[in-house]
Amino acid sequence: MFPLGTLVNIGAVLVGGAIGLFLHKGFPDNIRKMIFNTMGLITLVIGFIMAGRMKEPLAVVISVIAGGLLGELLRLEDRAEMGGEWFKHKIRIKDEKFTEGLVTAFMIFCVGSMTIVGSIDEGVRGDHTLLFTKSIMDGVLSVSLAATYGAGVLFSVIPLFIYQYSITLLAVLFGGLFDEQMIMQMTGVGGILILGVGINLLELKKIKVINLLPSLLIVALITFGMRLIFSK
Repeated sequence: MFPLGTLVNIGAVLVGGAIGLFLHKGFPDNIRKMIFNTMGLITLVIGFIMAGRMKEPLAVVISVIAGGLLGELLRLEDRAEMGGEWFKHKIRIKDEKFTEGLVTAFMIFCVGSMTIVGSIDEGVRGDHTLLFTKSIMDGVLSVSLAATYGAGVLFSVIPLFIYQYSITLLAVLFGGLFDEQMIMQMTGVGGILILGVGINLLELKKIKVINLLPSLLIVALITFGMRLIFSK
């Protein structure tokens, strides 16, 4: 499966990020802070909308708790930050917010419902429409993100490609697993993760959102298990 939608998405983020990076040095601190807070508020709203789509709240709660525990045990956030710092030194970028920008952009671009549904549509039906629409939104958002965080936003396209294309390949191989119930449950968990990103953006509390990523896999497994049990 040629990942046309994902490649267009990456191109949009790179273009938008390049524009934001150009503006990065010219923004006064008060304007940058205003953009930062606005993005935090918008992210919270998106998170609440996504979280409200869950069909089985108990399964979502169990998934987030179990996923968080697994993420803590694996130290996913620490490893992601160390990887980002290693990569930053390798390419000799001195931007202090490089790793934070990479991780934040990846979370915003990758855990939304459009990512999940769009990647599945591309894999199952060869329909790139939703990912094209997401590309426009991500391109615009990447301007603000890069203006706030700098170059790290541009390099978020690497995990973005891996994540979206992985979902597309899974959809090609196991398309029947991704029914509406599965998508809504994953969207609900994604909404909770997005809320964590918004809280971090507003600097209300530091939440290790990367450690919660396993909850997306766990809720998919729980939903599939419930489907098998109730179908008998």
